[in-house]
Amino acid sequence: MPYKTVLVILRSEEDCDHVLDEAIQMTRSFDAHLIGLHAEAAVKVSYAAPIEIPDASVFQTDQGEMDERMGAMGSKFKEKCDREGVSWEWRPIRSLSGDNALSALSSARCADIVVVRQHEEEKEDDSADLEALVLEGGRPVLFVPYVGRTTGPIKKAVVGWNGSREAARAVWDSLPFLTAAESVEILCVDPEENVEQSKSMAGAEIAAALTRHGAKVSVNTEISDGLPAAAIIQNRMADTGADLLIMGAYSKSRLREYLFGGVTRTMLQSMPNLTLMSR
Repeated sequence: MPYKTVLVILRSEEDCDHVLDEAIQMTRSFDAHLIGLHAEAAVKVSYAAPIEIPDASVFQTDQGEMDERMGAMGSKFKEKCDREGVSWEWRPIRSLSGDNALSALSSARCADIVVVRQHEEEKEDDSADLEALVLEGGRPVLFVPYVGRTTGPIKKAVVGWNGSREAARAVWDSLPFLTAAESVEILCVDPEENVEQSKSMAGAEIAAALTRHGAKVSVNTEISDGLPAAAIIQNRMADTGADLLIMGAYSKSRLREYLFGGVTRTMLQSMPNLTLMSR
């Protein structure tokens, strides 16, 4: 089934450009309904500090700035959606967290897919809120790289496949993309030999299942030979000119990835392409 409800999280006015454009492109492709969401803090954290209570004018100034920013983003969202002729609704939210991603969890759980910009470490404090979307939202999250991308239909997709529950969830959550793409590659890095499959047959069964849905699928196996799996995936994305990477998030322990590194954390920090994660 195609995506019919798309949620785009607009964290800043800059997101009203290529992030919103990506969401509108997808909404149009699947004849879906687009929900735009932006959250602002109900109260600034600094007000809770045990110091002198700010003058009322300080509150009014801050509230005015937030109202102006939210209004400008809403206007830009509505203008673009009307111009592109897509079905839409705008959700401005005030929350105690003031965080767009955490405030979006309820909306995310009622959408088919969530679109959000990749965390930009140099400009933002923490990426944990975006991880919460994947870990707690229960829906696939399409990350748009902050470096920018020419918006257009997804023609080539690469699936990072390791046979895990998370990888399987990501594959089936991305089925509308996979069946619409011109080509799909199942990429297996250092596949394990077990009683269910040999190394040479890794990825063959999921490829066959996708083929039955009409996807044009091939399988590729790579041996890391000491290279990090994330580097191999990124190199393969570049070599194939793929538009989209699909992968399960944290198929290894989240704590282990935090301490020792891993594919999920690396991709969240340095993704060159659209990346769909699911868990």
